[in-house]
Amino acid sequence: MRIPRIYTAQPLTQGLRLELEEGPSHHLARVLRMQPGRELVLFNGTGGEFEAVIDEVGKRAVTVQVGEFNAHNRESPLRLELAIGLSRGERMDWVLQKATELGVTHIRPLLTERTEVKLSTERLGKRLNHWRQVIISACEQCQRNLLPDLAPPQKLESWLQDNKSQLRLVLHHRDSQSLPENETPESVALLIGPEGGLSEAEIVMARAAGCTPVTLGPRVLRTETAPVAAISLVQYRWGDFT
Repeated sequence: MRIPRIYTAQPLTQGLRLELEEGPSHHLARVLRMQPGRELVLFNGTGGEFEAVIDEVGKRAVTVQVGEFNAHNRESPLRLELAIGLSRGERMDWVLQKATELGVTHIRPLLTERTEVKLSTERLGKRLNHWRQVIISACEQCQRNLLPDLAPPQKLESWLQDNKSQLRLVLHHRDSQSLPENETPESVALLIGPEGGLSEAEIVMARAAGCTPVTLGPRVLRTETAPVAAISLVQYRWGDFT
C-alpha cells in the first residue's frame, strides 16, 4: 500500500512527537481511516522529508512520531518561473497543480488587459490560501519537498520590471519562432496570457522588456493547456525531463 505524504507547516526534527494540524489529521483519520502504526512521509516545504509513524489517532488530531530525515528534494536544475494571466474558476487551479507537478519553482499570477477576474482584498486573501493548498496537495502527490513560491497577483508591467530570469519567453501564437536553439539558461521565465491571450500592446511591451516571442505550433491553445505544453518543452530542453 502506498505510503501517504503529508505536508505540515510545523518544524520537523528526528525523534519529535508531533500533533498534526486539523486538515492532515482529518485526511488521515477520516478519509484514509489510518490507525496507529501506519507509516507516513512528512515534509514542511523547507527541503527534505521525514519518515514518520502514526502514534495516536485522537478525536481532534493525529499524533505522529518523526523518524529519519531524507534530504532528497526532486527539484529540476532549472529555475523556472511561470507568469500567467489570472483565469476563472478551476482553470487557475489546474494551472497551479500542473505547474507544480512539472517542476515550476516560481508562480506569478498576472493582471492583464484581458483579465476578467476581479478580486477584492478579502477575496484575494481567500484565493491565495486556496491556491497555496492546491500547490501543497500537488507537492504531496508528485513528491516535491520544496513548495513553489507563489506571489500575489501583480500587473504585467510590474512583473516585467521585476523579473530577472536569464531567458524570458512570451507565448505568442501569431509568431513563428520556436524555442531558442543556442541557449543554455540556468533560469527561464514563461509569460502566458489569460483567456483571450495578451493584447498586441502587451506583446510589444514584453518584447521591449526583453521577452522573446515563441509559438508552440499552428494551433491556438487554451490558457490552461499552454502552460503544460510550454513547461514540458522547456524542462525537456533545459531541465530534467529526459
